[in-house]
Amino acid sequence: MADRSREVNRNPSSVDLVRRVRRALPGDAGFGDPLSAAGRDGAGTIARVAGRLFDDHPTATREMTLGGLQVWHALRERAGRGGGTREVTIVFTDIVGFSNWAMRAGDEDALVLLRRVAAATEPRVREHRGTVVKRLGDGMMAVFPSPALALDAVVDCLAGVAEVEVSGWTPSLRVGVHTGYPRRIGDDYLGTDVNIAARLAEKAGTSEILISETTRAGLDPERVPTRPKRTFRRGGVKGVPDDLSVHVALPR
Repeated sequence: MADRSREVNRNPSSVDLVRRVRRALPGDAGFGDPLSAAGRDGAGTIARVAGRLFDDHPTATREMTLGGLQVWHALRERAGRGGGTREVTIVFTDIVGFSNWAMRAGDEDALVLLRRVAAATEPRVREHRGTVVKRLGDGMMAVFPSPALALDAVVDCLAGVAEVEVSGWTPSLRVGVHTGYPRRIGDDYLGTDVNIAARLAEKAGTSEILISETTRAGLDPERVPTRPKRTFRRGGVKGVPDDLSVHVALPR
């Protein structure tokens, strides 16, 4: 009987059946892979432990276990504790001219500068209820609960970086900000909204803050006046909708 149960458990048809059921359940049907289980929440942690309890061979038992965790994770997000379905404001920063300067300055000075920029920005992100999602070489991605908190943090970050100096060079940031509903996978965020914020940062000038219309709509115009970015070419910019309105934020 035990041998028969193991055979059914490992049978590809049984595994496929459970996977089809998972696709009909709430949440991410791929929950449990290294990307989706990378988060620090309870479901992600248990999914990583569950993955170690099974061997590499697909089984129906493993899929059922992950299916239960998938639903739990989805319910947490719907209750507002998982972040995957909430509106967030996404910020990307980048150091203008870093690559060219680093080639001249050398690896040691480049590392010193990156550490000082991180020290001048990441605490300010956290002070404004933001989360650093990841570091991107000489850039950073962070998320905030609101556009106002994001802009306050960005202004503080620009001021902090202006005080950094390494080998006679003071770096400057360019910043892209967009508000939307990106999909949360583990500790990361994916989707069009993330792409938009990243592309805005790429197109920003020195010490310039480019924001989308959805971000501008969440700001107090008395505190953060804006002007249209008329030179921003929407068409053909990968990841940016052609009808996106882009503005330059001019915080007082």
